Amino acid sequence: MTINKVSHSRMTVTEVEEFLRKPPAGFSVEALRSGYRVHSDPEKSLVLIDDFLSCRGTIVFHKSLGRKVKMHNLWEYTSMRKSLLSKRIYLLMSACEENLPVSNKKAANEARVLKQFVVSIDGNDPLIKWQMERGLDRTISSVAGESYRVDIVLTELLESWAGKNIHIITDKLIKVKPVWRDASFTLKYYSDALFDFPHWFGFSKRKFNLLPLKMRLT
Repeated sequence: MTINKVSHSRMTVTEVEEFLRKPPAGFSVEALRSGYRVHSDPEKSLVLIDDFLSCRGTIVFHKSLGRKVKMHNLWEYTSMRKSLLSKRIYLLMSACEENLPVSNKKAANEARVLKQFVVSIDGNDPLIKWQMERGLDRTISSVAGESYRVDIVLTELLESWAGKNIHIITDKLIKVKPVWRDASFTLKYYSDALFDFPHWFGFSKRKFNLLPLKMRLT
């Protein structure tokens, strides 16, 4: 497999092996008998990566909040929102080889993983920040008396960007367009309201997409 090295101030896509070998500024990697522990500066980086297995063992991102972030009060939500809009956000995503129809949800889970990447976006970038603020404002109507789940999806942003900057050749010497797995993260807010009917009946699940905008903000 060959993969072009890709980098951009708004988004970076780094192979896990390369990330561990040459961690970016603000990160350090500690070798363990079972794998690796990655340390980061929480003042500058928002890491949303769960522990995972790789060919180099178990990879643990120390103090990571995980892909699904839980919040229980207004202070936690406000703090999380501030981090999303000011820090560089790090996620783990997988480039997969599609073998079955896209419409088949089971196929997406069974697609062969070609490579795992640490993907980061700059939450303080004007285009990213504008979309994030708008998405949060539209999907979160009330954080005081309502529980909810919001999925922030990066699939279109990643596919558009990666299509111009990356190509993958499999072990069969076939160039493929990867199907991206786990290209999202989730905010979960748990209210202590007694009669939270929308949450009880499953009406509090929302999502918004980060899109590959090219226009300039005025």
